Amino acid sequence: MSGAPDLVLNGVAVRDGFAEAFPMAGTRLVITADTARWALTAARSMTGFATSVIGCGCEAAIERELGPAETPDGRPGVSVLVFAMSLKDLRKVVPLRVGQSVLTCPTTACYAGIEGGPSIPLGRALRYFGDGHQVSKRLAGRRIWRIPVMEGEFVCDEATGAVPAAVGGGNFLILARSRAAALIAAEAAVEAMAQVQGAVLPFPGGVVRSGSKVGSKYPGLIASTNGAYCPTLRAVTPSALPPQAESVLEIVIDGLSEAAVAASMRAGIAAVCELGAEAGVLAVDAGNYGGSLGPFHFHLHAIMEGVP
Repeated sequence: MSGAPDLVLNGVAVRDGFAEAFPMAGTRLVITADTARWALTAARSMTGFATSVIGCGCEAAIERELGPAETPDGRPGVSVLVFAMSLKDLRKVVPLRVGQSVLTCPTTACYAGIEGGPSIPLGRALRYFGDGHQVSKRLAGRRIWRIPVMEGEFVCDEATGAVPAAVGGGNFLILARSRAAALIAAEAAVEAMAQVQGAVLPFPGGVVRSGSKVGSKYPGLIASTNGAYCPTLRAVTPSALPPQAESVLEIVIDGLSEAAVAASMRAGIAAVCELGAEAGVLAVDAGNYGGSLGPFHFHLHAIMEGVP
């Protein structure tokens, strides 16, 4: 905090704080299928249980749905983003998730969503499932694997590129008069943020109710509930909440670049402020640890500069 006064947008106080984010490695995959339903089914399965590297090993979510004109094979598709703490971790989790959730799903194929950069294995790792009957060919300079399955064959790029300097943990907090008001505001933010490419919201429905702080009173626990933003703990722990706040929700953003995270935050905060104080929104804040967690600092006032 710099001590500057809050920025007020439509009666909502945007606090003079910053979201603190950290480096990750990230990649994009394009999943296609005969129908949009099955492309989405595979994408949802592949990005399941991927909210936080703390417990899930990676963070992943659907970026957007793709029309046939946007996919390599002219079928409906979905792009997904996957993030891990290192390229080594990313190279482990991506083929595991594709193998278990895309290879297994009817009619799907999986293609590289990023050209260039460090290589993340796809078909290179999964081809062995073909038990020697797999076939590869080069198309337009890229190697494609065709792996026989009972339904037909699974088509997959040999590898996808990656971004070694992606960003994880961008965030903002919605402080509201009630649980209903906080949820309505969070849903509006998520809808607006879905329009920003290159960034995703890895938590369920894009929203987090269990915002955390670093450390705990219990040895070995690296994160625990963020008491300063828990309305029920006002009487027993220092609080960062105004007296009227009865509910807080957080939105966490991972992006392939700093610019994507900033654009996503701006879109979400603008949507929250558009609802305004009349909708029960009191303030927007952000989570940070004094700058000790990561090198990326997204200052709310700077992000929202120029928004009426």
